[in-house]
Amino acid sequence: MYSVATTLSHFSDSFAIMHETSLTEIPAYQSLQLHHANAQHWELRELFQNDPRRFEKFSLAAAGIFLDYSKNRLDEKTIELLTSLARGRGLESQRDAMFSGHKINTTEHRAVLHTALRAPRNTGLKVDGQDVPHDVHAVLSQIKSFTQRVRSGEWLGHTGKHITDIVNIGIGGSDLGPEMVCRALRSFAHPRLALHFVANVDGHDLDAVLAKVNAETTLFVIASKTFTTAETMMNAQSARAWFVKQASEAALPKHFVAVSTNTQAVTAFGIDPANMFQFWDWVGGRYSIWSAIGLPVALAVGFDHFSEFLAGAHAMDEHFRTAPLERNMPVLLALIGIWYRNFFNCPSISIAPYHQDLGQFAAYLQQLDMESNGKRVARDGSTLNVATGPVVWGDVGTNGQHAYFQLLHQGTDLIPVDFITALKPTHSLPGHHAALLANCFAQSEAFMKGKTADEVKEELQAQNVAAEEIERLVPHKTFPGNRPSNTLLLDQLTPGTLGALIALYEHKVFVQGVVWGVNSFDQWGVELGKVLAKNIQTELQGEAKPNAHDASTNGLIAKAKEALA
Repeated sequence: MYSVATTLSHFSDSFAIMHETSLTEIPAYQSLQLHHANAQHWELRELFQNDPRRFEKFSLAAAGIFLDYSKNRLDEKTIELLTSLARGRGLESQRDAMFSGHKINTTEHRAVLHTALRAPRNTGLKVDGQDVPHDVHAVLSQIKSFTQRVRSGEWLGHTGKHITDIVNIGIGGSDLGPEMVCRALRSFAHPRLALHFVANVDGHDLDAVLAKVNAETTLFVIASKTFTTAETMMNAQSARAWFVKQASEAALPKHFVAVSTNTQAVTAFGIDPANMFQFWDWVGGRYSIWSAIGLPVALAVGFDHFSEFLAGAHAMDEHFRTAPLERNMPVLLALIGIWYRNFFNCPSISIAPYHQDLGQFAAYLQQLDMESNGKRVARDGSTLNVATGPVVWGDVGTNGQHAYFQLLHQGTDLIPVDFITALKPTHSLPGHHAALLANCFAQSEAFMKGKTADEVKEELQAQNVAAEEIERLVPHKTFPGNRPSNTLLLDQLTPGTLGALIALYEHKVFVQGVVWGVNSFDQWGVELGKVLAKNIQTELQGEAKPNAHDASTNGLIAKAKEALA
C-alpha cells in the first residue's frame, strides 16, 4: 500500500527545489562537467583492457531483462555522480509521488497512474475518492468476459458468423501501442483472428483495410477517450457508413465496440453502452496500452496472456520503485542517456531491436520519449538552459545494418544505440537465431572496438593489395570505434518480458523528465497544428480566407482547391 500523505510532503519539498535551482547549478552537474573533461578522451577498448571485470560491474538483471551497459564511456565515478544528480533533483520522492497518485502532471492537474493499471487488486490506492484498483479490475473483468466470448466463438456477427477480423480505429497511443504489442506477440495470437489498425485521417489507410474485410465477420474497436478525436471519429464515421451500407444500423451493436468515457456519444453512434470499455483521465495516451486501450491485445492473445503482459510491467514497476538508484535499471538507462545528451551533446539515440516482431518498437518509443520530453520549458514555465529529449529512431536488425548503420559507424555524429534481442526464438527454423544473435553482438562489439588504420593496413597486406592502393583505402576502411551502446537481453519475447521492456522505457523517460525538470505527461505541442487544420479544412471545403494566412499557406490552399474542384 502506498502512503499518499507522506509522499506528498516529500514531493512538495522536491518540487520547490525544481523552482529554485536550475540543473546546471546543482553541484553534481558541475562535477559531471569536470568529470566529462577527462571522460571524453576515454577509449572503450582501453577501459575493457584495464578492467577484466568490467562486464560484471556494469550489468544487471531485473524483471526478466538483462542489461549490459559496459560498452559506455563511464566508470564507477560516473555512476556515482549521475545518481547524485538524480537525488539532487528529488527523483526518489517524485517517483513515490507518481506511484501514490499525486497530480504530478501539473499543467493538466492530473495524476499519472499507468502503473496502477498493472498493479494487483489489493494495492490500496485512492485518488480524489476513487478506489483506483477496484475500478481498474472491474474494467479488466469486463475485458476478460468480452474477449473470451469473441475468441471462443460465442460472440457472433449479425448473420450468425464468427468474428474473423478486428479493426482498431484510434490514433497516437490508441493506435501505436496496441499495434506494436499485437505485432510483437503474434506468436501467441488466436489463429482465427486477424488484427488491423487504422489511424491516419488519410483515407487510403481505412480504404486499404476495408478492402480486406467482410462486414459479416468484422468487429470494429473505436478507441477515443472523449469520442471526439477528429481523426479517429472521421475514420469511425466512414467505417460506420461502409458497414451500414452492407448490413444495417440495427446490426451495429454486434460489430462495433468502444473504448471511451463518453457514454452519450458512444450510444448515439449506435454502440451498446454495455460494450463500452472505460478508462480515466489519469491514463495518458502514450501510457494507455495497459488500460482498455489494450482491448485489441487481449482479443488477439487472450486474457491470460494479457494478464502476463500486465504482470511483467508490474515486476519492472516494483524494481523501479524499490531498487537503489545505483542498481536500478530504468534509472541507469535514463542517466546514461543524460550523460550522452547533456555532456557529449549527442542529438539522438538509435533503437535496434534484433527481433522482427519488435518491428514497431522504435516507432512506439518515438512517441513515448519525444512526446514526453520534447520540451523547452521547465515545469515552472522558465526556459531550460540544457538540451532535453533526443531524437529517437531505428529499425530492426539486421535490416538497419544495410541501411543507416554506415552513419552510426563512420558518420560525424556520436549516436548511442540500444540493442534489444531475445536469447530464444519463438520459431523453429534452424540456424536463423544464431545468425541473428551473432549480428547483434558483433555490431555492438564493432561500435565499441572500431578498426584502426594499422589493423586496416595489416588486413589489406594479407590480401596482397598494392601499397599505393592500401594508402588510398585506409581512410575509408578505418572505423573510429569508441561508439557507445547498451544491450538488453530477454530470455524470450513473451507477454511478460514485453510488458517489462515497455515499463522499463516508460520509467526511463520519467527519470529523464525529473532530471531535466520538465512535465513528461502533457503534450501541448500536438495541439497547435490541429487547431489550424480545422480552419484550413473549412476553407478547402468552402470560401478561402487569405487574410488568415501567410503567402505560402494561401498558395498551397489555392492549389488544393483547384485540384479538388
